Amino acid sequence: IMLIVYAAASGVSIVKLYAGALLPGFLLAGLYLVYVIGRAWLQPSVAPKTVIEDDEKMSAWRITLLLLTSFFPLAFLILAVLGAILAGWATPSEAASFGALGGLFLAAVYRALTWQRLRESVYLTVRTTAMVCWLFVGSWTFSSVFSYLGGEQIISEFVSTLDISPLTFLLIAQLIIFLLGWPLEWSEIIIIFVPIFLPLLDQFGIDPLFFGILVALNLQTSFLTPPMAMSAYYLKGIAPPHVRLTQIFKGCFPFLGMVFIAMAIMYIFPEIVFWLPDKIYGR
Repeated sequence: IMLIVYAAASGVSIVKLYAGALLPGFLLAGLYLVYVIGRAWLQPSVAPKTVIEDDEKMSAWRITLLLLTSFFPLAFLILAVLGAILAGWATPSEAASFGALGGLFLAAVYRALTWQRLRESVYLTVRTTAMVCWLFVGSWTFSSVFSYLGGEQIISEFVSTLDISPLTFLLIAQLIIFLLGWPLEWSEIIIIFVPIFLPLLDQFGIDPLFFGILVALNLQTSFLTPPMAMSAYYLKGIAPPHVRLTQIFKGCFPFLGMVFIAMAIMYIFPEIVFWLPDKIYGR
C-alpha cells in the first residue's frame, strides 16, 4: 500500500516501484536475519533451544506436512499477486482482487470463513480505503494551495541558495521523514510531506524511483519508534503478560540500525534499486 500511495503522489510507475523495492526488501530481511542469527550465536541465552519430549519430536514428514498446509499456500498467494503485477498481467487493483479471492478461498479451506469475519474484513477494508481517499483529498488540496501561493518556488529558491550536494539533500530529506515518523503515520507523511520534496529531485538529479524506495525503507522506522510504533503494539498484543512495552521498544533499536545500514548500502550501490526494473522494463 505504501508504494501504491507514493506512486499516486509522485507519478512513478507502480510496477517499477514494486520491482525496485524487491532487492532492497531482501537486503533488509537479510540484515535482520544476520542480526538475529548472530545475536543468538554470540549470546545463546537470548534464544534457548526448545525442550521437546522424545515422543513429541516431529519427523521430517510431519514438518513437511505442516509447511505444505500452512506456509506454502499463503506464500504462493503472495507471490502470485506480486508476480502478476511485475509481469504486467494485472494492474495493482486487479491483482488485489485476485489476492482477496485467494484469501477467501484459503479461509474456506481452513474452515475459518464465517459471516462475522467476512463482514469485519469488508468493514475494515472500506474504512481504510475511505481514510486514504480523504487523505488524498486533503493532500491534493494542500499541495494545490501551497503551489498556487508560490510555496514550491520559495522552497526551491531557498534550497538553491544553500548550495548543497545531492547527498546532503538526501540526508536532510530522510532525516525530516524519519523525525516525522515518530508522531505521524506513514500515509500522512507520503501524501502530505513527500510532495514537498518531489519538485526538488530534478534540481539535484535524483531519480524519483530511487527516492521513493529510500522513503519506503525510511518509513519502516515509523513502525518501530514510539509513540506510533505499531509493530511494537502488535507484538505487545500477542506477547506474554510479563513482557513489558518498554522491553519491546528497547529490542526495536537494533532493527532501526539495520534499516539505516540498508539505506546506506542502497545509496552506495544504487543498482540494487535499478537493476530489476531495468532488466524487466528498461529505463
